[in-house]
Amino acid sequence: MGERTAYLSRGERRGRATLWGLTLGSGVAILDGSVVNTALRAIGTDLGASLAQLQWVINGYMLALASLVLVGGALSDRLGRRRIYLVGMAWFLVGSVACALAQSPGQLIAMRVLQGIGAALLTPGALAIIQSSFAPDERAGAIGTWAGMSGIAAAIGPFVGGWLVDHASWRWIFGINVPLCLAVIGLVVWATPESRSPAVGRFDAVGAMLSVISLGLLTFGLTQGLGSVSGWGPLVAGVVGLGLLLAVERRSAAPLIPLRLFASRVFSAANAMTFLVYGALGVVFFILVLQLQVSAGWSALAAGLSGLPVTVALMLLSSRAAALSARIGPRLPMTVGPLVCAVGVLLLLGVGRGTQWYAVGPGLVVFALGLALLVAPLTASVLAAAPDSHAGVASGINNAVARAGSLLAVAALPALVGLSGTDYQSPEAMTAGYRAAMLICAGLLAAGGVVSWFGLGGDAQERVGSESTS
Repeated sequence: MGERTAYLSRGERRGRATLWGLTLGSGVAILDGSVVNTALRAIGTDLGASLAQLQWVINGYMLALASLVLVGGALSDRLGRRRIYLVGMAWFLVGSVACALAQSPGQLIAMRVLQGIGAALLTPGALAIIQSSFAPDERAGAIGTWAGMSGIAAAIGPFVGGWLVDHASWRWIFGINVPLCLAVIGLVVWATPESRSPAVGRFDAVGAMLSVISLGLLTFGLTQGLGSVSGWGPLVAGVVGLGLLLAVERRSAAPLIPLRLFASRVFSAANAMTFLVYGALGVVFFILVLQLQVSAGWSALAAGLSGLPVTVALMLLSSRAAALSARIGPRLPMTVGPLVCAVGVLLLLGVGRGTQWYAVGPGLVVFALGLALLVAPLTASVLAAAPDSHAGVASGINNAVARAGSLLAVAALPALVGLSGTDYQSPEAMTAGYRAAMLICAGLLAAGGVVSWFGLGGDAQERVGSESTS
């Protein structure tokens, strides 16, 4: 494990401080992936943005995060997980200040890309530090705490964004990151040990370049729309780029994406489930908050408060879900969780003009319970299926898959369901597109449950159970 001299424990002060620094830092990065959703309407009105530009306010961040998180994982394994985590946190702080000062849609999109680069550096490091620095019997609990707090950050984002939009300005959704980032840097500098993997080889620059270019082309093409001539060229080029990436990685002596990790049935199934489920989650959080404001007439704060059941469920149940998964294996939680989420999404189909909170609550509660059931077991399964020497890369791959799923779904679905231009200001157009999108999301979630059931069955379940306790 490189420079680690002793394992940390959640019961001692440095262990608790490290866990706080990692969960808060990851939470801030995840928060900015969701907090902006609530502010989109205010940003669009203030800066005169189109729906495509608002998509890029989300996707610019997600693109940088998805395409560079593999680089962040590889760098953390090579140069030091604590070091890269701190660099990412400082970068994220600077990007947040730049976003708060943006004066046009183009400036905001560019600064969101900058912010996403910082998030890509810090995100895989958090899980890799937990895997390498905490005692083996402490890891499941530490990952459960991280997953719960990270999930809370994603869910609480719309509430924080709504309150700031209604009572201050959308710019404060970025400004609030400054004290949080400073607190994280202080905690990690004081408490967190350094670790790295001396076994890794040279950095795969070609693989990094191809992953960034391919995802960028796919995202641009999907945002342009499948019916647009200008969209098909980038889409085809992006697919070709992904093919080249796989060919390069298969032949590389030190690949950015070690394809041998996918020889593990658990690792492959967990990542396939991640792509489907997080694609659906990205769209649900994006479009539900818009629908509540545009069609139901809710304020930004009220729309943000709708996510409260998700926050409470993740806070109370994530550690319990991690413990349950460690006891019975991940197959059942990772199968039932997405299916329950799909039922919750279907219960939200009726949101429209005049919808009140009591019509939204049941669907969100069901959705929240499913999400709490799947998040911690998913993370633990991915890390348990990879050797500790590849903890940063394994975390980076899973994060890249999750962000790519959200990125591509948010880019593709609005055009796919007929939303474009200023439709986000029209209740009729918004409602029709919203319902079609939610049906697609329910299908993606159900497919994720099916993948988990078959991919984690039999001996695969037994292997990950033994690996997670070894």
